[in-house]
Amino acid sequence: MKHPVDVHVGKRVRHRRWMVGMTQQQLAEQVGIKFQQIQKYETGMNRISASRLWDISEALEVPVAYFFEGLADDDKAPAQSTTGMPDDLLADKEALELIRSYYAIPENQRKRLFELARVLSDAA
Repeated sequence: MKHPVDVHVGKRVRHRRWMVGMTQQQLAEQVGIKFQQIQKYETGMNRISASRLWDISEALEVPVAYFFEGLADDDKAPAQSTTGMPDDLLADKEALELIRSYYAIPENQRKRLFELARVLSDAA
């Protein structure tokens, strides 16, 4: 049976890997393991040892504490908020892709897009 902490840490690994545009194979190569092991970590099937988590944090350029952020709130949070948005926005691949695309836009255009999105959301 999967432990909730292992599942949470695995999700955070997957989210961060995806945000930096890294494949499971690339992360596995940097850490010195097979990509199948990364798959098991990301699903929470296998626990990540402290030393391995340290290696993963260096490869993904985040502190080890990053993988535990939001852990205390997981047990209390509903699956869906009252706004209709997923409670774990980073678990939604479409949202992550939108965020990555948003930051790829030049800053002056990004600000204009942000204002447009704010106006549209207020009108909804």
